[in-house]
This record gives sequence, C-alpha cells and structure tokens, in this order.
Amino acid sequence: MISFLSINSETGDIVALKSFDFETLKTFQFHVIASDSGTPSLSRNVTVNVFILDQNDNPPVILYPVSSNGSAEGVEEISRNVNAGHLVTKVRAYDADIGYNGWLLFSLQEVTDHSLFGLDRYTGQIRTLRSFTETDEAEHKLVILVKDNGNVSLSATATVMIKLVEPKEAFAASDVKSTAKDDEDNDVTFYLMITLGAVSILFVISIIVLIAMQCSKSTDYTSKYLPETNYDGTLCHSIQYRSGDKRYMLVGPRMSIGSNIAPGSHANTLVLPDRRGTCGETYQ
Repeated sequence: MISFLSINSETGDIVALKSFDFETLKTFQFHVIASDSGTPSLSRNVTVNVFILDQNDNPPVILYPVSSNGSAEGVEEISRNVNAGHLVTKVRAYDADIGYNGWLLFSLQEVTDHSLFGLDRYTGQIRTLRSFTETDEAEHKLVILVKDNGNVSLSATATVMIKLVEPKEAFAASDVKSTAKDDEDNDVTFYLMITLGAVSILFVISIIVLIAMQCSKSTDYTSKYLPETNYDGTLCHSIQYRSGDKRYMLVGPRMSIGSNIAPGSHANTLVLPDRRGTCGETYQ
C-alpha cells in the first residue's frame, strides 16, 4: 500500500497517490509511527484502517442488442398473428458498480406506437400490448434508455427495430396439410392397386382351377365309357356250339371280327342241358 499513499512527515497528512476502486479494493490498513525529537526519542505507532466508499463511477453496458461505436442496435422479426403479451425480445445490460449503484432501470425513450409494445422497467423485456392489425406499420423503432441507480445516474441507450412479417406458422401449416393430403392420396392409390392386383390374381387362379377340373372330368368320363378292345357296343350276345354230347353257349359282349376263342377254354361259357330253353327257344 506504500505506493498508494504518501504521508507528510511534518503534519501527518496522508494523501492517496492514486484513485481507489470500490469494486476492486474495499478496505486496507497501514501502520504510522509518530516520534518526537527528544533525547532519547520516544515514539508510538498506530494502525490506520481505510474503507473505500462506493461511488457510481461505471455506466451501464448494453449486452444485447450488440453494442457498436457506443450505440447498440438490433433487429427482431415477429409474426403478425401473435397475441398480446408475446415476448418480442429482452434488452440485456449490466453495471460494474456493486450494490445500489449497480441497479438498472429500463424505460422507453422513443417508440413509434405506444399501444403496441410495452417494456418491463426491471427486466428489460419487450412484449406486445395487443394483437396486430392490417393497418399497423410493418416496421417499428424502439429506443430503450438504461440507467443505473446512483446519485448521479449514468445511462446508456439501445435501439431495437421490430419488423412484422406474415405468419410463418400459417404457411407451414398449409404446407404440412398439403403434404399430408398428397401422402393420403398416394396411400389410397397404392392400396387400390394392391386390391385390384389381388382380385386379378384370384380371378386367374379360379379360371385355371375350373379349366383343370373340366379337363379331369372329361378324362374320367372317356375312361369310364370307352369300349374295351374288341367290344362293339352290344351288351348281350350268345353263341351256341356242340362238343360231343354236350351243348355250349357263350354269353357276353359281341366279339369283333378277328377275335379268337382258345379251343378248350370255358371262359364265359354256359353249359346247357339238352332241352328247351327258358325263353321259348329250342337249342339245336
């Protein structure tokens, strides 16, 4: 602390060699020795405590909108379909002073339409006061004054440009609805094609099955009613012949020309007694 202070050896006045900042140094102490000119010299020392008092020496600093060349300006776009109480933006600032001197207050210094926007004096939030109408201007300028709470108040200003745009939500909703409708139409067309394809396949399979069944029935009918070899279609016919003392009659289908009966075979042979037949026919 010696470099910060100077003391007058004659008067005991202590002088600060530099200014103190409450935010960096709040208190410090040092020792002072006072001695007389007697012989022997007598002395006494004392401890001096120094308390730095806070002074409003720091102006507010704007964080948003971005500060440029001592001024701050930002642009905000909001939809025209927002309701009252919608948060547009927030002016952010800080003060390096500690305590009471560092408290900040926000106020509207300039605004194009007082009925549209409101500013919270403690938080710096900008909100809409009512819904927008078609007659409202598309662009609005707000100048916000930020000042601290010192005895000698220090301040800074920020400019916010607010632009009204057409509702993006409405366009987005319209696009989503159109896309959903197209997807729905595509789904209906897809399912319709699948249904038609399935019906066509079932129809073709049914035709093939019916044709196969008809072919099968035709083959069975032909096999059932097809005459056997050497059969000329006559269901009953008889042939009589005599062998020694016995008389024979062959009963069965008529044999076609070229058919042979093996000698001595009695297949399909009925042996008849030598008398008149039951049908009134005499066998010779």
